Amino acid sequence: MKAAVMTGIGQIEFVEAAMPVPGEDEVLVKLEYVGICGSDLHYYENGRIGSYIVEPPFVLGHEPGGIIVEAGKNVTHLKVGDRVALEPGKTCGKCRFCREGKYNLCPDVIFFATPPVGGVFQEYVAHDASLCFKLPDEVSTLEGALIEPLAVGFHAAGQGNAHAGQKAIVFGAGCIGLVTMMALKARGVTNVTVVDVMEKRLEKALELGAASVVNAVREDVLARSVELTGGEGFDLAIETAGTELTASQCIHSVRKGAEIVLVGYGKSGMMNLPMSLALDKEVTFKTVFRYRHIYPMAIEAVASGRVNLKGIVTHQYDFDHMKEAMDNCVKDKANIVKAVIKFA
Repeated sequence: MKAAVMTGIGQIEFVEAAMPVPGEDEVLVKLEYVGICGSDLHYYENGRIGSYIVEPPFVLGHEPGGIIVEAGKNVTHLKVGDRVALEPGKTCGKCRFCREGKYNLCPDVIFFATPPVGGVFQEYVAHDASLCFKLPDEVSTLEGALIEPLAVGFHAAGQGNAHAGQKAIVFGAGCIGLVTMMALKARGVTNVTVVDVMEKRLEKALELGAASVVNAVREDVLARSVELTGGEGFDLAIETAGTELTASQCIHSVRKGAEIVLVGYGKSGMMNLPMSLALDKEVTFKTVFRYRHIYPMAIEAVASGRVNLKGIVTHQYDFDHMKEAMDNCVKDKANIVKAVIKFA
């Protein structure tokens, strides 16, 4: 099979790789779509995210959707021809976190495209069948590939205990910000404001159902927060941009007793925040690391039409144009909201 291999920072080459052989509890999936994630771009640009360091040659990509072409002998709930979304992290199932149901915190997780584990910018992958979720007829494999980021959005909404009647604000209108906004709406939060600095992303947020948007370059975010909430402040703020400024604005923009969910990763990993104000407001902070027990719910939300996953995709590239896709995503962040790779 053909695989797109990162051979160095900013470098992608195609190689012929051995076809994966599925184990007894695995399926072999022919990939049809793989989303390009912000983490893929960080690795491609910088060669690392925190302590995770790419050692080339390395295959990126962890947002896959495809069709099963072979099933291991122990697999009974899936068959050849089924279209599936793949949850990319296999956990140990034995540690404290797995036993408590918080398997996303498993210290021994094997996660696509997280060094040293390779990813799925390749034609086929063998994966544990328990982590492959059959897609109903209403959900395409393009949407199947995007269930992964949507799962992050649903987990963020769940961490914030999102529910009907709230006013929520989402900082960042990239892919994760947009799927978080749609997850909030799917949970009944009809009044969602989205903040960003890029106009095209804010236009996309409105298109996908945001009640209002704030362009932080042209508008005073805190003044608009007062205006949009009648002076009370938002009930829930979710930060997906990963900056100190937006994390601080979360604290300023919410009401007393509100909840704040931090999703975005900053470059340094460090932030100075107005904690005295947070204490005065008695806000509750929650954080997000990937997701857990989300895929079936997320797939159902797409199938029912409550979430428009196709709507976040602004660009598609054929697999043969993998390097062009990565380079464009790095250089044109103002216009490329979400790009996916399409396999022939």
